[in-house]
Amino acid sequence: MKLAFRIVFLAFFTLVIARSSHGQFAVTVSFGPPPLPVYEQPICPEEGYLWVPGYWAWDPDDYDYYWVPGTWVLAPEHGFLWTPAWWGWERGGFLFHEGYWATEVGFYGGVNYGFGYFGSGFQGGRWDHNHFFYNRSVMNVNVVNIHNVYNTTIINNTTVVNRVSYNGGEGGIPTRPTPEEERVAQLRHIPPVVDQTRHIQAARSNPELRASRNQGKPPVAATARPGEFRGEGVVTAREAGGAYHPAPNQGHGQPANVGAAPHAGGGHASELQPHTAPTPRNTGDPKLDQKYQQQQQKLIDKQNQEHQKLQQQQEREHQQTQQRNVDQQKQQQMEQHHQLQTQQMEQRHSEQQQNLQSKQTPGKPK
Repeated sequence: MKLAFRIVFLAFFTLVIARSSHGQFAVTVSFGPPPLPVYEQPICPEEGYLWVPGYWAWDPDDYDYYWVPGTWVLAPEHGFLWTPAWWGWERGGFLFHEGYWATEVGFYGGVNYGFGYFGSGFQGGRWDHNHFFYNRSVMNVNVVNIHNVYNTTIINNTTVVNRVSYNGGEGGIPTRPTPEEERVAQLRHIPPVVDQTRHIQAARSNPELRASRNQGKPPVAATARPGEFRGEGVVTAREAGGAYHPAPNQGHGQPANVGAAPHAGGGHASELQPHTAPTPRNTGDPKLDQKYQQQQQKLIDKQNQEHQKLQQQQEREHQQTQQRNVDQQKQQQMEQHHQLQTQQMEQRHSEQQQNLQSKQTPGKPK
C-alpha cells in the first residue's frame, strides 16, 4: 500500500529527483529545454582555463528552465577535460545528465554546443606535458598572454547550425553513444568544481536568466569567469536559437504530468543507494593520495549514517500516517516534504564531496 501511495503522489509532479552513478542529481521534466541561444565566446582569461558551454537547467521551484552561461573554468587537474551537461528523452521524460571532468570527453547527447564541442568529442584544444594548448580556429584566445596555441581548421567551427538542446524524443538529436564514449563513462570522474557550483547557483538566482523571462535569449549568455555576470567579460546572446515555447500550464497551478514510472526511485531515502568510495586516484604523490582516500572514506561513512537516519525517520512517519488513517491531502504533503528532505540531503552531500575534492586537488592551496 505504501509503494502504491508513493506512485500516486509522484504522478502529480513533473520533477522527480534521482541519484546518478556519480552521487549527483538527475532530474526529469515532461517537456524539453529551449533551443541553444546564439552567442560569442568571451576571451580566455588565463592559461589553463577550459571552456564549459552554456546550457539550460531546470528550477522546480519556479517550474521553469534557466540559462547557465558558458564560462571559462580552471581545470581541476592537468590532463582533465570537460564533458558538457545534456538533456535526453528517456522513459517518458527529459532526463538531465550532469557534466563532469575526466581525462577524455564522453557522450553529451550529440548536442552541438559550438566552440570545440560539436556533438562528439572536443576539438578546441589538447593537453601536452601538463600544458593546455588552444585551437585558435575555435577558441577565443589572446596570443599576447597565452602562447600555447595552434590552428586546426574545423568544419562549422563556431556556428551551431542545429540549435536543438536535447537528445532523443520528438525533434531531438538521434545520436547514440559510441563504444568509446561508453568506455569514457567508466573512467574516473570529477564532478563540477566549487566555482562551477557557485556559477550555477548564481544563474538560478538571476530572474533574467529564466526562459519565461528572456524567451530563449538570455542577457548573460557567457562570462569570462565563473559567477561574474557583470563587467567587461559578459557576453549577451545575439538571438534565441529558435521559437520559444512556454512551459505547459505555466502560471496555472498544477504542472503537467510526466508519469511516475520513469523515475519513481530517488524521492525517498529508502530508494537511494549508499555512497561508495570513488576510484582511487594517482597523482604521483602516494601520501597525498592516501590522505585523500582516508578523508573520502570518512566523509562517505558520515553521509551513509545521515542517509540511514533520514530513511528511518521517513519510515516512521509513513507508519504513523497509515496508523492514523490521515486524509490524502496530508499524505501528499508528507510525501512532498520527504522528497524535499532527500533532495536537500543529496545536494548537501554533493557539495561536501566537491569541497573535499577542491581542497585536495594538487597545485591548489590546501
